Amino acid sequence: MRRRLACRALAAAIPAPLLLAAAAGTAPPAFADGGGTQALERRVKAAFLYKFLGYAEFPAQSFADPAGPLTIAVVGSEDMAAELARIVAGRVIAGRPIAVRAVREQEAPPPVHLLFVAGADSERAGRVLRTAPGSYLTVTECEGGLRYGSVINFRIVDERVRFDVSLDAAEKKNVKLSSRLLTVANRVQKGGS
Repeated sequence: MRRRLACRALAAAIPAPLLLAAAAGTAPPAFADGGGTQALERRVKAAFLYKFLGYAEFPAQSFADPAGPLTIAVVGSEDMAAELARIVAGRVIAGRPIAVRAVREQEAPPPVHLLFVAGADSERAGRVLRTAPGSYLTVTECEGGLRYGSVINFRIVDERVRFDVSLDAAEKKNVKLSSRLLTVANRVQKGGS
């Protein structure tokens, strides 16, 4: 029952067509066709990234300006940055606007509240995460992303977008995650497991 309520809360701001497609698992296996289903996967992940911000508590010192925005950087996918910017346009979380920035792979990521490293290359994701000490909530989509220090890692499970969470990484990054988010995670990792 609690898991069902948490799922509803997490899904509340995800557009209905995206939510239905993700929940129904109607896309072809692992969104592998590279066409429309890849775009659907990107939209679903972007919606999740937006929602993750609402289930994370950031330290006061993470804001240069007391009324400053929640900032998101996307490394390795201008398409994801554009989709995310479209989703967050005009929205606020905890009274703060949301700013999205695409970061080129060669650039060092700026200090942000959420850093998303796109792509399946685990080694590259690890390098980016090591050069991003100012980021609090780090999200990847590669095999074993949590091993490289990511707080949240997307996975495709039974043809659906799911995510795993590392509580140790969240603690190291000084971000507090809501139990409601943990309830809907595919897997929550604590300690060396």
